[in-house]
Amino acid sequence: MKTHLIAGTCEIADVNGFLQTLRGIASEYGITVQAIDASKTAGVTHILAAAEKAILASQRRDSISDDLGMGILLYASGNRQIKKALSMGVRTGGNEIVLVAVGDEIPDGAIRELENLVLATDVTGYTREKRDAITTFFGITEIEIAAVGEAKIPQLVLERVALMGLWK
Repeated sequence: MKTHLIAGTCEIADVNGFLQTLRGIASEYGITVQAIDASKTAGVTHILAAAEKAILASQRRDSISDDLGMGILLYASGNRQIKKALSMGVRTGGNEIVLVAVGDEIPDGAIRELENLVLATDVTGYTREKRDAITTFFGITEIEIAAVGEAKIPQLVLERVALMGLWK
């Protein structure tokens, strides 16, 4: 399966309407699309690792969710609790988001339609401004950071994504 990421900002007046638009695009092109709050992402590797683990679990029929999009969100959140994973989704108002498209093929038409939903800008990476949101969301302690250093916070997030598959 292929994975394509589209990152940017957007204003969402109606979350349900936005998600319905994503479902429509996904259905039309036979792909899965998941929106993730980029303020809690620690880089492209974080998002791709979550998508890869969700895809593999789905292929093995060992997924923590029947829905691949929800599986991606669960792995990205590093948590098995759907409520916590959903807090990594989009919200009403201004959003920095990453749209994750997954499919055997991801048609150019789907990519164009998804790109039209956001103002493209790289919001995926770990930044100092994201530190508090990420460490709080992923439960990364100051003791862990002291042990490995500030620069390793994205790796600590990846560790949580990797461990998710073991918490069954």
